Amino acid sequence: MPDKRFAIVDIETTGGKPGPDRITEIAIVLYDGQKVIDSFESLINPERSIPYNITQMTGISNEMVAEAPKFYEVAKQVVEMTQGAIFVAHNVSFDYNFIKHEFQQLGYSFRRRKLCTVRLSRKVFPGLRSYSLGNLIKHFDISVTDRHRAMADTLATVELLKKVLAKDGEDTTENMVNLGVSATRLPPNITLEQLHELPEACGVYYFYDKNGDVIYVGKSLNIKKRAMQHFAAQTPKATKMQRVIHDISYELTGSELIALLLEATEIKRISPRFNSALRNRNMNWSIHRYTNESGYTCFTLAKTTKKKAAELDIVARFSRSAVAKGTLRSLVRRFELCACLCELESGNSSCFQYQIGQCYGACLGKESAEIYNERADLAAIAFQRVFEFDMLIIGKGRTPEEQSVVLIEDNQFGGFGYVDKSDVQSVEDLKSAVKSFTHHNDYLDIILTFIRKNTSTKIIEINE
Repeated sequence: MPDKRFAIVDIETTGGKPGPDRITEIAIVLYDGQKVIDSFESLINPERSIPYNITQMTGISNEMVAEAPKFYEVAKQVVEMTQGAIFVAHNVSFDYNFIKHEFQQLGYSFRRRKLCTVRLSRKVFPGLRSYSLGNLIKHFDISVTDRHRAMADTLATVELLKKVLAKDGEDTTENMVNLGVSATRLPPNITLEQLHELPEACGVYYFYDKNGDVIYVGKSLNIKKRAMQHFAAQTPKATKMQRVIHDISYELTGSELIALLLEATEIKRISPRFNSALRNRNMNWSIHRYTNESGYTCFTLAKTTKKKAAELDIVARFSRSAVAKGTLRSLVRRFELCACLCELESGNSSCFQYQIGQCYGACLGKESAEIYNERADLAAIAFQRVFEFDMLIIGKGRTPEEQSVVLIEDNQFGGFGYVDKSDVQSVEDLKSAVKSFTHHNDYLDIILTFIRKNTSTKIIEINE
């Protein structure tokens, strides 16, 4: 039987609408197609009263949930138990949408592959009078001790799933995944087989039209999941793209940084029509300098048009304001500049850098403009160097035996490559694995942003 895990889920709620109504109980049983491997159940404090008719049906009262954990207290366990599993429930939309809404309230995007045992039962056992869980329990003589309680109904659904597997054999697992996927909006020219062939791994993917032309390039840590998100989207742009997609290909990178760089490279090379945002990315943010009325050199960040740029003393350009501001802050610390004179702080008092001894009081007139401007001039030169030294950035490879290498040389993106870990004896071995690419300032933005977000990135300084 294919290696699949099922997270069979049942919840009890205060009513039928996520938001106004809340979860009062949850049960999850992890099933591998042959045996139960884990289970979890808990009452949930819904943080609202339970209607009398719901208590009559489920037996769950306000007193029972008063001291129960709130959903956020069990959220981590729900994520961990369902991670990588197919989310199974009887009338799956009900349970899934309630749980998804609870996570939305916590600022977390809960996404799982779904499978509905109502739909499965109709497919595998056609002709029954009703496909409600209660009727299926009676029809198959499934033993249930406490109907309308989460764990009891979950275990009944497990027994139902076993009967589906027993009737249809080993192919049923894959068929069930297909049924879950078909709920998303697959493009008319893309088959489920094509979708299943996509890897759940990091890399770059390509969408093609009927002529074989690339119409979109993207990157993802999970290519299959990202493709499904494209197909489920209902925006005008997504719908238009879905209609013309005829094929998909991909290239695994292992490294998220290389996926970002390869995506940018391919978009510049191909100019796919649905990548307009990245294709038209311009260096619209600049840091320029001027001299204030007291004679101090000042730096400021601004969005700059071509016309305006001609009037300014620009020392550096960026495609994103966040990268520009981060670079400015870094150089303020490095050259002990005044944050007020660099317009990172406002006000008439001293800047924070002065208070911690990293500014010598230019903001208060305590340091002469002549001495201050010497460091500001050095900073202006340093703006041209996003990176202070040549380096190799080491990351994951496409296999466990491999590692990725990104080269920064002479303050330019030198390219990337892969090398077997066993073949690395020196820095030169790493450098020789790099395939060169044409430099563009966008790449420095991408690399700098990645390093700042991923502070544990392994960096090897190159000393010539």
